[in-house]
Amino acid sequence: MTQSRSLSLTGLADTAAFGHSLAMVLKARDVVFLVGDLGAGKTTLARQIIADLCGIDDAPSPTYTLVQLYETNAGVPLWHVDLYRIEAADELEELGLDDAFDEAITLIEWPERLGAALPADRLEISIAMSGAGVDTVRKARVTGFGNWKDRLDEF
Repeated sequence: MTQSRSLSLTGLADTAAFGHSLAMVLKARDVVFLVGDLGAGKTTLARQIIADLCGIDDAPSPTYTLVQLYETNAGVPLWHVDLYRIEAADELEELGLDDAFDEAITLIEWPERLGAALPADRLEISIAMSGAGVDTVRKARVTGFGNWKDRLDEF
C-alpha cells in the first residue's frame, strides 16, 4: 500500500521551497528516489536538499562519478547517487548502496536502474514537465512506500 500527493513546481523558487521542506524531515536511513526525464529538475531538487543539510551551495552532479558523498550538519552521511550510466546489475554491487540504505540519507536519480533492488521504505518523487521555455511547468508526484506512507504530511 502506498500514499501519494501531487504538487506543481512552476519555477525554480517552487522547486527550492519543496527541496527545503523535504530536507527538514530527512533523517538517517531515508531513501528518496528522484524520477523524471533529463532536465526535469531532479538534480536541482537534490542540490537544494544538500545545500540545506550540508551547507554546500553548488554540489556537483554525480552523473560521471555515480556517487557524491557528504556529511550533514547533524553528522549523518548523505549519498547523492546518479544511476543514469549504470547498464548492468553487477555494477550496482560495486557502489555499496546497501551501506547507504543502512545508515545514510540517500538521494537517487534514475532509480529505475536498481531493478529488483528497491528498498521497501522509500519516498519516490516523480517529476513530469509540460510546456516549454518560460512556460514550463513541472508536476511532482510524491509517493510514500513503507514507512513513508505515514510521513507525507511532514513536509
